[in-house]
Amino acid sequence: MIIDPNDPQIVQCHCGAVTLEVQLVDGLFTARRCDCSFCRRRGAAAVSVKLEDLKITSGEDNLTLYQFNTKTALHYFCKTCGIYTHHRRRSNPNEYGVNMGAIVGISPRDWEPIRWVDGVSHPSDS
Repeated sequence: MIIDPNDPQIVQCHCGAVTLEVQLVDGLFTARRCDCSFCRRRGAAAVSVKLEDLKITSGEDNLTLYQFNTKTALHYFCKTCGIYTHHRRRSNPNEYGVNMGAIVGISPRDWEPIRWVDGVSHPSDS
């Protein structure tokens, strides 16, 4: 499935309590997985969205925040079903990473292989 980068996409947690509308930076071509201690456990592929191109359309009060280590990245999850919806990136704090698997109608499996980035050796950790 080809995503038109000009078309907004709907992101939704599993239970439907949290919904976002996002404008992807370059369709699904920015998809990547990170191997930092947190992301490799989460396993989700993320796509890029500029900060101003993400709108929480429902369930903002149902989001919970997780931070660790440098506390630069802000990871958001649905309190009810636990699904990761998005995070403010440590690698680029001007972007969000959005859970590719939570975009309505998208299966990350259709985009394999999805590239991995080296989050273990992040410059902020040295």
